[in-house]
Amino acid sequence: MSNSRNLSRFEWDGEPTGHTIPFPTASNQAYMTGSSSEAAILFIADLFGWEFRNNRLLADHLARSVGATVYVPDFFNNDPLPADILTTQDPPWPTLNLTTYLQSNSRSARAPEILACARHLRAKYPKLGAIGYCYGGWAGLYLASETLNSGPQPLLDCLTIGHPSLVTEADIDAVSPRVPVQVLAPEVDAMFTPHLKARAFRVLQEKGVPFEYSHFPGVEHACFVRGNPGKAGEREAMERGLGAAVGWMGEWLKRESGE
Repeated sequence: MSNSRNLSRFEWDGEPTGHTIPFPTASNQAYMTGSSSEAAILFIADLFGWEFRNNRLLADHLARSVGATVYVPDFFNNDPLPADILTTQDPPWPTLNLTTYLQSNSRSARAPEILACARHLRAKYPKLGAIGYCYGGWAGLYLASETLNSGPQPLLDCLTIGHPSLVTEADIDAVSPRVPVQVLAPEVDAMFTPHLKARAFRVLQEKGVPFEYSHFPGVEHACFVRGNPGKAGEREAMERGLGAAVGWMGEWLKRESGE
């Protein structure tokens, strides 16, 4: 993520249908969409954050298609990357210091908030899934760790990660066998390297984690959130990736306990 040119992608058309709520307490907020009282999905956004239209449109689709209530919290203190850098002809790359930004939004800084949101939803809903794109990838694996899923009830019932960033070998090694994991992996991805892809594929099998690994040839990092529908191959990858996430969430969030 140090190469800011990786952020240059596409902002989609369409208007989100959800609304903003205080979440998990009055001191923070989230975009909420859907009306299920049985199943929730915690959507951990990329660096464009909870207000980015693409993320909200994805959340709307998940809510409708899975039949869940989807929450997209603000994990960047209302200071995400500006979406206008995706649509300007000459994006302000020289003024975009991702290193400093990621230091302000480090794993240690954001993990407590992310965990608090997950625990809040776990206490409220019989079923809870999480989906994390890009920056949200490491956070999803953190929530799926053995440490957080060792009690009588797992923290998560399932997880999807798409073109994850900031993932380490230790994150993969720590995944609990109790949390089904879906990995959506573009072929060209400097963040989720071939080494990390191979490790995820091998380690999750060795640990007995129920998992699904989907390879997307010919497309790049960020294609599921900021792909260009007019670019050859990207529309197909976007549609296939979203369909896969809907199928995975639907399978595990609708499954009766003990099946």
